[in-house]
Amino acid sequence: MIAAEVLRWVIGMALVAYVVTGGADFGAGVWDLLARGRGAERERALIADAIAPIWEANHIWIILVVVLAFTGFPVAFAVVATALHIPIAMALVGIVLRGAAFTFRAYGLQRSDLRARWGWVFAWSSLITPVCLGLVVGGMSSGEIVVEDGAVRSGYVAGWTSAFAIGVGVFTLLCMVMLAAVYLAADLDDGDDELREAYRGRAIVCELLTGVAAAGVAGLAAWQVPTLWTNLVRGGTALLVHGGAFTAASLTLWALVTRRFAVARWTAAAQVAAVVIGWGVAMDGALVLGAVDLGNAGVVAEVVAPVLWTLAAGGLLLGPAMWWLMRVFKLQQNGDPASAGGRRDASETAEPPDPA
Repeated sequence: MIAAEVLRWVIGMALVAYVVTGGADFGAGVWDLLARGRGAERERALIADAIAPIWEANHIWIILVVVLAFTGFPVAFAVVATALHIPIAMALVGIVLRGAAFTFRAYGLQRSDLRARWGWVFAWSSLITPVCLGLVVGGMSSGEIVVEDGAVRSGYVAGWTSAFAIGVGVFTLLCMVMLAAVYLAADLDDGDDELREAYRGRAIVCELLTGVAAAGVAGLAAWQVPTLWTNLVRGGTALLVHGGAFTAASLTLWALVTRRFAVARWTAAAQVAAVVIGWGVAMDGALVLGAVDLGNAGVVAEVVAPVLWTLAAGGLLLGPAMWWLMRVFKLQQNGDPASAGGRRDASETAEPPDPA
């Protein structure tokens, strides 16, 4: 059972990695959707130069979550995939459409009006997908999924259609949009002062809205999911994690107000990571609240232990590879003379690629 608990936390850390990296990619797509006015094309070009080169690599973390979940906890995976298959399918369709639309707009040979339509698909997929992912998390935490004799008895709309789950979906979207705004403000160089200031202001507003949404979700949990609410406010570990999230959010606001963008990047990521970890702590060992825990998740010790060893060995390759990938492309984006590239001015193309 110790190995199963370790695997659960490994999945949690992979989910943290996906949210703080891939989440910002989704948020950038929302900013692409909201770009208006004469500077819209320039803004989209700068967003693309800031984060587009590595956006697809970030999906490795959600793939890792899925593979480890069905390998280590097959019963829990079957319950989630059955009870929440509608929001899961919507999220998967959104991810696929988003990737395809990005490619067709950035590299396609269609007319400009068709490429604009692909940009529209990309942007809306970036907005809808985080909400659907939040609905899945909310559904797992709702306590409304009923399992009897290993089969889901609560139907296909239980949990994820509740006010609590919808609140989690909105909160998830706001976290990702906030991350994107902070990252973009930090990535833009000194020649983009006007746009950097715009994203600084947007990041501050999003941070405040995220705080309001967090309070709203907590209130909905107290109302609709008392078990989860009790776990959220009970015990030193939970309070420590929540205190860490609040501290990180406060530091992010301070860093943005004082224009310490490099600090804001780290504190914003720490804030969102603490939120995800806090959710894991509040689940109190459950994989589907009130329905599946480690004891009935289908854990096979002879499988979990080798998976952990294999994962540790693979991590020796994956970690450095991801670090090097980001380092190489960040050097290119910053116009490093040794790199093969550098930031393009928006005037160089009438149809710049969309952000990731």
